Amino acid sequence: MNKKVTRVIAIILAVVMLISIGFIVLDAVVATANTRSPREQINRLRSELQEYQRRKREVQANINAIDFATRSETARKNVLDDRIVLTGLEIDNIEATIGMYELLIIEQEAEVVRAQEREDAQFAAYRRRVRDMEENGAISYLEILFDSTSFADMLARIDFVSDIMRADEQIYFSLVRAREDTALAVKVLEETKDELEAEKELLEERQIELAYQVAEADAIIYALLQDRETEAAIYAEIAADEARILADIRRAEEELRRQEAEAAARRQAQNIVRGTGELRWPVPGHNRISSPFGTRMHPVFRVMRQHSGIDIPAPHGTNVIAADTGVVITSTFNSSFGNFIVISHGENRNGDRITTLYAHLQSRAVSVGDRVERGQVIGRVGSTGVSTGPHLHFEVTVNGTRVNPSRFV
Repeated sequence: MNKKVTRVIAIILAVVMLISIGFIVLDAVVATANTRSPREQINRLRSELQEYQRRKREVQANINAIDFATRSETARKNVLDDRIVLTGLEIDNIEATIGMYELLIIEQEAEVVRAQEREDAQFAAYRRRVRDMEENGAISYLEILFDSTSFADMLARIDFVSDIMRADEQIYFSLVRAREDTALAVKVLEETKDELEAEKELLEERQIELAYQVAEADAIIYALLQDRETEAAIYAEIAADEARILADIRRAEEELRRQEAEAAARRQAQNIVRGTGELRWPVPGHNRISSPFGTRMHPVFRVMRQHSGIDIPAPHGTNVIAADTGVVITSTFNSSFGNFIVISHGENRNGDRITTLYAHLQSRAVSVGDRVERGQVIGRVGSTGVSTGPHLHFEVTVNGTRVNPSRFV
């Protein structure tokens, strides 16, 4: 049994490491993406999508290979959460690809218009020349030759007539090429539109897949209701995690305070990050609170407990923003909060030190030590950890004590 547990932990750590490496690589690639054409970016995004799909197959193989009966239900959900995160990354990739296709189609539609304009101009020139030939006929060429005053003059006139005939031929072939260019531009545009429709169909498939995966992960949590002993053990684990996180926040705040004091002593006040003291709502466009701060009946474990933040429901993948300017002091994953981030906002006008916590994220876009600005996207709404249904768990601490976030946002 111990060997099996060790194997499970190793696999989970490997999967989490794969996802972390993926985010690092993704950030590096995105930094250079703006210098590429839409078609180049589409090719890059397709390569990334293939990598996400490969990693998903690895996670699925782990799921299939591990005997779930030997694992805790929360450990099982953690692996399922990894698969959900990768599906979410696939969806982000496909949506970005669709955006590139839409830009490419705009460019190609403009090229079709330009090609048609060139064809119209060539056709107008060809019509003018045909009209001239109809009006003057071949006799005009003979008149030019018969008007020769000498043999040398006739040879010169023959060259002149040859030039006219070559020019006529050039007008015709230019029209043919212009029509071919227009037909090719239209063909490429239609093929691109077909590719766009294929991407939209793939997006719909992945969104359906994500919904099934979320339902499977949620079922794990709901199943805990059937086992009171497991229920109590998981609740105790959540309480221990919350205590550890709060202790980590306090230690990180102390370290920041020390660094700020040293920076001030060295007259490097620019290194001190302070927020505005006024927190923004962390999930723009989604203002409902499904679970408030304070004592409540836990929706999963059906026991009274202190809810240390507020829950804000929103669809999977919805942007989560930093409530204020600050420094990221935690960006990690644990079995209770799933993917979560903690930001220190320094001291407000009253000298109180404020931190905010964002939990159950589908993905994290910032790392420890990053400076973030008020309103900056830091992650996406998800349902990782002990969570049912996508939502953001949002906490505020003041001087190391959790307080009601509704007082600030």
